[in-house]
Amino acid sequence: MAKVRKIFVCTSCGATSPKWVGKCTACDEWNTYQEEILMKETQQEEKKKAWRSVSNGTALTVPVPLPDIKAGTTHRLVTPNGELNRVLGGGIVPGSIVLIGGQPGIGKSTLMLQIALELPVKVLYVSGEESEEQIKMRADRIGIARENCYIFTQTNVSKILTEAQKLKPELLVIDSIQTLSSPHIESTPGSVSQVRECAGELQRFAKETGIPVFIIGHITKEGSLAGPKLLEHIVDTVLQFEGDRNYTYRILRTIKNRFGSTDEMGIYEMQANGLREVSNPSELLLSQKDEDLSGSAIAATMEGMRPMLIETQALVSTAVYGNPQRSATGFDLRRLSMLLAVLEKRVGFPFGQNDVFLNLAGGIRVDDPAIDLAIVSALISSLQDVSVPADVCFAGEVGLSGEIRSVNRIEQRIQEADRLGFKRIFISKYNIKGLDPERFGIRIVTIGKIEELYRGLFE
Repeated sequence: MAKVRKIFVCTSCGATSPKWVGKCTACDEWNTYQEEILMKETQQEEKKKAWRSVSNGTALTVPVPLPDIKAGTTHRLVTPNGELNRVLGGGIVPGSIVLIGGQPGIGKSTLMLQIALELPVKVLYVSGEESEEQIKMRADRIGIARENCYIFTQTNVSKILTEAQKLKPELLVIDSIQTLSSPHIESTPGSVSQVRECAGELQRFAKETGIPVFIIGHITKEGSLAGPKLLEHIVDTVLQFEGDRNYTYRILRTIKNRFGSTDEMGIYEMQANGLREVSNPSELLLSQKDEDLSGSAIAATMEGMRPMLIETQALVSTAVYGNPQRSATGFDLRRLSMLLAVLEKRVGFPFGQNDVFLNLAGGIRVDDPAIDLAIVSALISSLQDVSVPADVCFAGEVGLSGEIRSVNRIEQRIQEADRLGFKRIFISKYNIKGLDPERFGIRIVTIGKIEELYRGLFE
């Protein structure tokens, strides 16, 4: 007979403890231990289970010297979705397991169902949250009809893998990992032990059969993926699907990728018939205005290998409610405070007496330091109520001494600004080395200090 025993598992790092403790000794997080019920197997059952795992696995391997290993070319499954191919590094790798996380209602299920319908190969879409009728309604709204997309509403992971072995699809989609349960674990679906066990079985299935698996995961209120941290270590790729419900844009970011870069980003636009790929985000992130307004400047930024032009908007007003307010949307608030301190210390602008509000148009969040120069221009423009010319853009990082530092991939930024019809671009004078200005149809203005930016724009 199997003996029931209880343990406590940390939801943050997956550490276990025989009793409840307030602070995890492994990751130092507070109040993260949850009670789990496990089945203690007899020694004979453990031996049988170990034998089954070895017999069902692939051929045994032996240690091989590194120079003797031949590097092969991975044949990826290229999808019709170009943005997904970008973030995955060129396509879906056979036998890989991909985790997609995002807020409720952001469009994770719509994205995966749309990809399943667009692929010309056999796909098994497993849903533990919706009925077949609900999925059919969403597919009708997307407007793509495929006979090779199979829908299976099931939460038992053993039954799911059994049907997958019979059907032999070329892609398996799980929606979502928190709804699955394994019959070997005596705990509720979504618990730490259930998520860990189900993810482990899906990983073994993907590696042994070569069928790629896409897993949709929930996130917590802090924005991290729900379940043990081990879940992110098990999978090969972690994608974050984010966006603002007040905007139609959705961003697919790469958090982890064993088969490509982690700096790539895909942009979608949510429409009534599904998600539309945005191949040219610069034209969408630049607002259309009839007249020049103060407090607005265009930044040339990079997301992975993709150059983008984005509008930075600043509002500087007199503080009438006591302490000045600082607010930033889509930008790091601490970096905004640093730029304000540099402007006040090095140039003498009285930002300490004013409320400052900063917004990046389109609801997008940017961490590229090259937008510092555009933010500084927008702040000065709003403070003095003088508009920045509409045909000017910026690419440069601002240091604590007020110097304009060089940024990477400056040629791609200049080419994107030239393609969109801008006449001038302000960059750091340290970026001009090895750059041929005659190759571009845009005028390149080099500066080294914030004072030079002020003289070149507002005097």
